[in-house]
Amino acid sequence: MHLSGFLLVEADRMLHLPMPLPRDAVLPDFGDGGLFGLARDLRAWLHDPARASISFNAAAPAHSLVVLLVIDGLGDRFLQRHGQGSVILGHRQRSLTSVFPSTTASAVTTLLTGLSPAQHGLTGWFIHDRRFGGVIAPLPLYRRGAGHLRAPFLTQRLFPYPGMFVGSQRPVTMVSPQEIAFSPYSLRHARGARIRPYGSAAEFVRTIVDEARGMQASGGFIHAYYPHFDALCHEFGAHSEEALVEFERIDHLYADLLERLAGIPLTLLLTADHGFIDAPEERHVCLERHPETRAMLATPLFGERRIAFCNIRHGAENDFGGFVREQLAGRAVLVPSDRLARTGIFGPGKAHRRL
Repeated sequence: MHLSGFLLVEADRMLHLPMPLPRDAVLPDFGDGGLFGLARDLRAWLHDPARASISFNAAAPAHSLVVLLVIDGLGDRFLQRHGQGSVILGHRQRSLTSVFPSTTASAVTTLLTGLSPAQHGLTGWFIHDRRFGGVIAPLPLYRRGAGHLRAPFLTQRLFPYPGMFVGSQRPVTMVSPQEIAFSPYSLRHARGARIRPYGSAAEFVRTIVDEARGMQASGGFIHAYYPHFDALCHEFGAHSEEALVEFERIDHLYADLLERLAGIPLTLLLTADHGFIDAPEERHVCLERHPETRAMLATPLFGERRIAFCNIRHGAENDFGGFVREQLAGRAVLVPSDRLARTGIFGPGKAHRRL
C-alpha cells in the first residue's frame, strides 16, 4: 500500500488579484498546488483506463486501486498546531489550498465532479437562483425562510453538469454518512458509483476495508467522506476541546485503517476540503444592527458568512458602498461581482450560468 497525505493549508499561492483583499486573505491555487488539481487528475484517471497512475502524485506506484479519504474541515494549520505525534501528521506529504469559496458546498462538489466552482456554480452554502424562488441552500434543498424545495426535475436543473463518476472506466464506491448518503444532492453527484452508507466511525473503517478487499482484482476508486470534525468546529470552534477530541478519534480511525489495509496494493490519499479560521464574536458583523441596509438589499445575503454575496437593489449601489466604507472599514472589503468573476478566483473553465 502506498500512502499519500494531503492536507489543506490556508496560504497565499500563485493567484494575485488586482483588487483590495481582506487581511490575511487566502487565495486558491487551481494548478497542482490545490484541491482542484487533485480532483481534476482523479477524474482523468477514472476516465482513462490506460492511465497507470494519478499524475497529480507522480511519485506514487501505479496501483489500480485508489482510496480517497475526505475529512471535512481538517486543515493544515490545525494539523500543524494540534497534530504533533499524530499518525496523520507523520504521513503528511504536502499542503493544498482549497477552492474559492473555501467552503464545503464548493469544495466537496469539486471533489465529486472535477469541476471548479466557476463551472459547477455552487459558490456557498446559500446560492441565488431565480428559477427556484431566490436564495436557496442547494445541498439540503430548501429555500431560505420558506421550507423544502420542490420542482420538476429539480436536481437535474440545479446540478446540470456531469459528476466525476459518470462514464468512469473503473469501478467506483462512494462511502457516505447514512443521513446524507441518499439525499437528492448525493444521488445526483454519485451517479455511476455504488453508494455505501455508514453510521459510526467503526462502520466507516469497516466499509472502506470491505470495499478495498472487493476491488483488489478489478481495481477502482473509493471516495470516503467524513463530516463530523467540520460540524464540531462550526458549533464549538476549531480549537475547542470537542474538536481536539474528534481529531484524536480521526487519528485512531486512520491508524486502524492503515493496519487493516496493509497488504492490499493501493494508494491511500487523505485530504480536507477546507480548513478553519475561528472568528471571535467581536469580529462578527450583524446586519440586523444596521436596519438601513434592508432598503438597499433586494434579497437576503447568500454565499457564506465570510464571503457574503449582496444583491443590491437597482439605484442603491452608491448607498451600499458608502455603508460598507463607513461602517465596515477594516472588517469587510466590497468588490463588484463582475469584477470578482473576471479575476478567475472561482477557477478555470466555462462559467456556470449562476455566475
